[in-house]
Amino acid sequence: MMFLRSPGSSCRALLAGGICLVVSACGTTYELPDSGGVHSEEAARLFAEARRSPPPATLSRSAAEARFARVEPRVMRAGRKTCQRLRTGVNCNVDIAIDRQMTERNAYFTYQNGQPVIRISLPLIQDTGSDDEVAFVLAHEYGHLIGRHVEKQQQQVLAGALIGGALAGLVGDSGDAVGLGLGVGATAGGIVYSQSYELESDTLGTRIAYDAGYDPVEGAKFFARSEAATGASGGYSIWGTHPPDRRRVATVLATKAQIDGQVGLRNAR
Repeated sequence: MMFLRSPGSSCRALLAGGICLVVSACGTTYELPDSGGVHSEEAARLFAEARRSPPPATLSRSAAEARFARVEPRVMRAGRKTCQRLRTGVNCNVDIAIDRQMTERNAYFTYQNGQPVIRISLPLIQDTGSDDEVAFVLAHEYGHLIGRHVEKQQQQVLAGALIGGALAGLVGDSGDAVGLGLGVGATAGGIVYSQSYELESDTLGTRIAYDAGYDPVEGAKFFARSEAATGASGGYSIWGTHPPDRRRVATVLATKAQIDGQVGLRNAR
């Protein structure tokens, strides 16, 4: 049976189809481990233990520099090896360095002139309690490259902008309406999968830190730091839009259990 549609209904159908195609292409590349049950309980125990313990002494600048110099080459080698083994299709040669202009406790992954870079601030390194913690932060950022999160996030923002603009166009030809739709759409599109990406980076980062010879569970204790060790904004800026810290620790524990059981990464369905 054939149904005739108005131009408006055809646009809506195409728009809905576009939403499905773009959003489905922006999910995680790899399955996230089941972080519930025993892993959630162990994460709660680690949190309670960390909150009872005093924060580590702040490292001097020279000690922080030395910690980074020890950790960075090992994480870089392990991350590159993992990236190449998974045949991600991205440039696996990441430039990892300290961002000496950044005063916040932060770390990030991005591209500069097409070159993948990881940057970590000196204040964050000074606030860590072990080499394992710095290794995990760097490995987590390497996970964003392997998961292609920058590209996927850009796709989401573009899709959100297009969807928002198209929806505004359906209700009228006002330039203001289309502009408003672009703004709302772009904002919504940019944050839909941010927590999934962070958990995927934790999963990948656990494996990279382990392959680099560090203990990812010890590294994840960075997330359980007491409030006294957070920044002025009430939390580490690196985790500003991230999932609840306890869930992140549980994800690390679940991934470590997979490593111990020789369970490899699985592609997401």
